[in-house]
Amino acid sequence: MAITKEKKQTILAKLDGVKTNSESIVFVKFNGLAVAASTAMRKDLRENGVGYLVAKKTLMKRAFDGAFEGQMPVLDGEIAVAYSADAIAPAQKIKEFTIK
Repeated sequence: MAITKEKKQTILAKLDGVKTNSESIVFVKFNGLAVAASTAMRKDLRENGVGYLVAKKTLMKRAFDGAFEGQMPVLDGEIAVAYSADAIAPAQKIKEFTIK
């Protein structure tokens, strides 16, 4: 489903804030994740100060292009970002969820 230009600008602004204000950003592939599991994961992330944002890959590429050294990997499937001011919390919480 296509999204409006205004919505894309809002998402880009949010991603820019994530890039600027986060100590750590983790890309999360969530294909096939049940709604109940996704809801539980989001709740746990929020309670631990970790943000979670789903956006189109083209918008993510535009927002993060040139922000980091190296080449951006190919991101297959549906992608989200987990982010926090805590350097290890996003990776730690996502890893805990994948083990469950």
